[in-house]
Amino acid sequence: MNNKPKIGVYVCHCGINIAKTVDVDAVAEFASHLPNVKVSREYSYMCSDPGQLLIKEDIKNEGLNRVVVASCSPRMHELTFRKTLAEAELNPYYLEMANIREQCSWVHEDREKATEKAKKLVAAAVYKARLLEPLQENEVGVEPATLIIGGGIAGIQAALDIANAGFKVYLVEKTPSVGGRMSQLDKTFPTLDCSACILTPKMVDVGSHPNIELLTYSEVEDISGYIGNFDIKVRKKARYVDMDKCTGCGICAEECRLTGRISSEYEVGMGNRAAIYLPFPQAVPAKYTIDPERCLFLTRGKCGKSPKCVDACAPGAIDFEQKDEIVEFKVGAIIVATGFDVFDASRKPEFGYNDYENVITSLELERLVAASGPTEGNIIIGKGRKGEKKKKKDRETFTPKEIAFISCVGSRDETVGNEYCSRVCCMYTAKLAHLLLEKIPDANVRVYYMDVRAFGKGFEEFYDRVRREGVRYIRGNPSEVFKRGDKLVIKAENTLTSTPIEDEVDLVVLAVGLEPRQDAREVIDLLRLSQSGDRFFMEAHPKLAPVDTATDGVFLAGCSQGPKDIPDTVAQAKGAASSALGPLSSGKVMIQAQIAHVDEATCRGCGFCVETCPYTAIELVTVNRVGHMVSVAKVNEALCKGCGACTAACLSGSIQQRSFMDEQILPQIAVLGGM
Repeated sequence: MNNKPKIGVYVCHCGINIAKTVDVDAVAEFASHLPNVKVSREYSYMCSDPGQLLIKEDIKNEGLNRVVVASCSPRMHELTFRKTLAEAELNPYYLEMANIREQCSWVHEDREKATEKAKKLVAAAVYKARLLEPLQENEVGVEPATLIIGGGIAGIQAALDIANAGFKVYLVEKTPSVGGRMSQLDKTFPTLDCSACILTPKMVDVGSHPNIELLTYSEVEDISGYIGNFDIKVRKKARYVDMDKCTGCGICAEECRLTGRISSEYEVGMGNRAAIYLPFPQAVPAKYTIDPERCLFLTRGKCGKSPKCVDACAPGAIDFEQKDEIVEFKVGAIIVATGFDVFDASRKPEFGYNDYENVITSLELERLVAASGPTEGNIIIGKGRKGEKKKKKDRETFTPKEIAFISCVGSRDETVGNEYCSRVCCMYTAKLAHLLLEKIPDANVRVYYMDVRAFGKGFEEFYDRVRREGVRYIRGNPSEVFKRGDKLVIKAENTLTSTPIEDEVDLVVLAVGLEPRQDAREVIDLLRLSQSGDRFFMEAHPKLAPVDTATDGVFLAGCSQGPKDIPDTVAQAKGAASSALGPLSSGKVMIQAQIAHVDEATCRGCGFCVETCPYTAIELVTVNRVGHMVSVAKVNEALCKGCGACTAACLSGSIQQRSFMDEQILPQIAVLGGM
């Protein structure tokens, strides 16, 4: 093909998205007089099949070897038009796009000024297109395995989908059992299905699936490599229990000297456990774990004359000599399903969570209403102030009759840095209110709310049902909870009538929201992920790539990406599994061509680019330069994402990004400044 540029310019109306504000005909006419432009056309929808066919025919009939499309953002349709060029047997990187929708028509009202700006952007694209070079994508093989970080319902569902497709899965969970937050729930809204009845079979399937290697009580320590070829290091923490010998009988926990004296994480402090424990009865794997921070033998070096758990364990599974173990393996894709943290209600001190036993959170109430919970489903609340040391036999308890929920605690609240809606709180409040009326039929239950967001399938009907059952909804803004005699007083404003309220109740339930995990930074550092404004992990595109990330081969599932209920979590987990199965099934992936490259002849070997690269894609290597051994930068093409950070940092201009080289960008700037 003749390398002399023959450029085709195609200006899109985008219906009226562009044409309403930009004179498309005038832009196309202007472009026809630019250097090296052989064809200039306008069309209603360039991304449509007829629009793409127009480009293909002009490449064939007019001998075009460069194409400029003036339309929407390249994030929307750059891949579409690259494919069009490839189908016309033209190198797809001979494409340049001018964004005249987001940068012109959508941000301007003056038609004349918007048209002039569109002309400048098209001219800049043409001047760059004259200097474009053909690029070739590289192909790499894919390790047919997936790492899933997080063993909640999202991680479990993704693991099962991938494993059922015949691929190896490594499921890594920090705690001793899979199950996540869903395992702590009693019922699920709006159908009131038993949470354990839904979840436990999937947990069992994950634990027994031949294609799934379950790594519980483990943490990912290091991740390197790139899509198709990630190198993983996982630390399996010492359980001090031989999993091959442990039968899960529980005698060790019964004999432990600290039985019933350690607050249970699973019961959210509403129940206790021993130093050797099974998180909950349906735990998978059903193997005991010794808490190294609480065990007397591990912390003090002695436990009476001898550890009672050792004496009680008939199979001899207790092993205090056990050490952490590093496991290494390779995977082709990674799914992040690390879940969320529950908002810490003590950050809203005005509600008295730290002060009063009968101010509890919604998750604590979940454990109280559960038949498997610490009170076997009986709603029994302690009296007095939290933190008061009383013997169990001396604790005064009661069954509340006047109960109030306070919604949006830690959600939609700028004062705690959470401006977003947690999505699940309105409906789990309705569910818990219903369960309370089942347990205490003569209770008087009310809900203080900002707005009720019953957006899902069956949600509005369930909300109506709960109100018919007698739950009273008060559109109010509580400001304080304090004690008056034996009662709690909620001080609030009725925002419908603009009148103050003082409501005396026996029990206050704080409907706490969902937050990003406190250890999110560890995952960010491992995978170089980004966070959105709400601090949850950021997807590649909120609409077109909701499970992808900026790191190729890494996908998001569940509440790590943002608050969502169980059905949406499962749906996103299936989407992430499907996305991961793409490269696994094909056995190969294409590495993008618009990456950095180094001119070794001028590179100074200063290493600034190495320090700057967020993807660790650059290293210093020694080469022979005219008889002298010198250090120069070298780019790992599989790791490079073409972000351009190294180009900006390079002092000598020796490292450039293909398709965005200085000699291609500077003419654009000159055109924009000179018109």
